[in-house]
Amino acid sequence: MLQELPIGFRFSLLHRAFRRKLDEMLGEKELTGVQFGVLASLGRLEAEGRQEISQRDLEQASRLSHANMTDILRRLEKKEFIRCEQSSRDRRFKRVSSTEKAKGLKDEVTRVEQETFSWLTRGLSEAQIEELLAVTDVMLKNAWSDCGKGSEKSDD
Repeated sequence: MLQELPIGFRFSLLHRAFRRKLDEMLGEKELTGVQFGVLASLGRLEAEGRQEISQRDLEQASRLSHANMTDILRRLEKKEFIRCEQSSRDRRFKRVSSTEKAKGLKDEVTRVEQETFSWLTRGLSEAQIEELLAVTDVMLKNAWSDCGKGSEKSDD
């Protein structure tokens, strides 16, 4: 029966299952999976040593539209996970940075991601998991090279 499912529907089911599990695990932090993803992207950009991270940087890293990112950042700022300040380099842009509250989530972020991935891949061998990651790496490169700036909807 599962072999008969259209490939797009398979990815949709996996995506929803991953988001549902993340939302469940993050509920106590009052974060959604989408907000969590933006915080993770911000953390990665900060770890790279970027001095100023703009909303546009986060839109590109997260593949979210400007309107969606604006709403997500507003909510994250209200929850005190981020700070938005005027850029010192360009007054037209806001500089986005993690607060101590968000930085305190770093270990939690890693744990939640790993637990969710382990939950979805239970029953697979290590070799199958390695192959899954290699295949999805190629698929992501293909998708990102063709789609440019994302315009996905969010359920933040």
